[in-house]
Amino acid sequence: MRRLLRARAFVFIIPMIAIGLALAGAGIVLGSTKAQLPPSFADLVAKVSPAVVNIRTVKTIKGPAMPGMFRFGTPGKGQMPDLYEFFRRFFGGPGFMPPRQFKQRALGSGVIVDPEGYILTNNHVVAGADKIVVKLKNGRELPAKIVGRDKKTDLALLKIPAKHKLPWLPLGDSDKMRVGDWVIAVGNPFGLENTVTAGIISAKGRIIGAGPYDDFIQTDASINPGNSGGPLVNMKGEVIGINTAIVAHGQGIGFAIPSNMAKEIMAQLKAHGRVIRGWLGILIQPVTPDIAKSMGLKEAKGALVADVMKHSPADKAGLKRGDVIVEFNGKPVNDWHELPRMVAATKPGTTAKLLVIRHGHTRPVKVTVGELKETGGKLAKAAPSKTIEATLGMSVQKLTPELAKSLGLEDAKGLVITAVEPGGPADEAGLRRGDVILEAAQKPVNSVAQLKALASKLHPGQGLLLLIRRGGTTLFVVVKAREAK
Repeated sequence: MRRLLRARAFVFIIPMIAIGLALAGAGIVLGSTKAQLPPSFADLVAKVSPAVVNIRTVKTIKGPAMPGMFRFGTPGKGQMPDLYEFFRRFFGGPGFMPPRQFKQRALGSGVIVDPEGYILTNNHVVAGADKIVVKLKNGRELPAKIVGRDKKTDLALLKIPAKHKLPWLPLGDSDKMRVGDWVIAVGNPFGLENTVTAGIISAKGRIIGAGPYDDFIQTDASINPGNSGGPLVNMKGEVIGINTAIVAHGQGIGFAIPSNMAKEIMAQLKAHGRVIRGWLGILIQPVTPDIAKSMGLKEAKGALVADVMKHSPADKAGLKRGDVIVEFNGKPVNDWHELPRMVAATKPGTTAKLLVIRHGHTRPVKVTVGELKETGGKLAKAAPSKTIEATLGMSVQKLTPELAKSLGLEDAKGLVITAVEPGGPADEAGLRRGDVILEAAQKPVNSVAQLKALASKLHPGQGLLLLIRRGGTTLFVVVKAREAK
């Protein structure tokens, strides 16, 4: 059916070409079609494909005991005594079958980035594998060992034995690539070896929730299961991305790890077998327009410090909740996602210079970067405060020691939200029953009367900045006073 549709679509192209020629003959120039068409990718494919490899892995999976038809009851309930005795003696009890083991096989892709046999691929392609076999384009199969893996960026570095220099591809500068540039993806989708697809860079800097250092290149070059770990290549034959993820129900939406990030990770994996990252010890969140307005900021930029870990580098440097970090080592922090990548790329022990905004004033802060290590109770129903409920759409009560203990909190400071009106201002702001309000308008709040006084002064639609503790983290939230009906 698809072939028929394509054939029919082609039929409609011919009259359009004829019309175009007629218009050109009449002196109407529609533009050069030749200049708009992409060049053939054949020479590029011939150049890069020998460096792309197929990766086959085998891992041992332990399954549960055999259920159902292999389970037998005790004698006297319809089961033969000899079968009961058999299972009791050999498998430890009636109806018990030992855990099964089976082999799980998977396919992926990779790219040789060094003539000595170093291969870049995805961590999820090789994680937990008992055996890794790399197949070259010429059909040779070689055993591979893992040099290092990094879960946070989903990258892995492999090594295969190389008696002579292998075909390889250089890592290009992904920062220089522009949206709209042509790229090709080479890999092993669905086990179809040496498959080449072409497209363009659709977007850069995509955040897809894959990890704390998301910075993906989006492409419409077709990427499918099995392409993972394969290269995204520019027209110069340079690797500018490692294909990693797809949108399950989308078409033409694939994501690749930028080559500049892959360079940094590969160098550390090669040197240490792991990635050593910088660490400040803070939790951050975006500066939304509402938060910027509530804090008196000129622009909704930077990374808002929602919490500071005790005894962390940030704590020792004097960073506080509510600080907005707008610069790190001379580089502006425009988007909050940029800061984790900047900090992670900083060598532990380095003194970093931060520029922060605190209570409307800009101040410099020096911090010695550390090393990142891998590593509910029931609420009582309280009588609602009519002013708080009417204005903010929630009920609160003072946090008692008993209630704090039931919520797993170390101290009994603040107000606990006991109810949230569905569709009300607090609900729209994302507040939940059980959240603890630590601050309101950037000042500690320890009584219902304090919050009531602040709520009573709000104009319809005016926002109130709250610092919330939720579980083990804190975050800033702006709740707007109910609009007048």
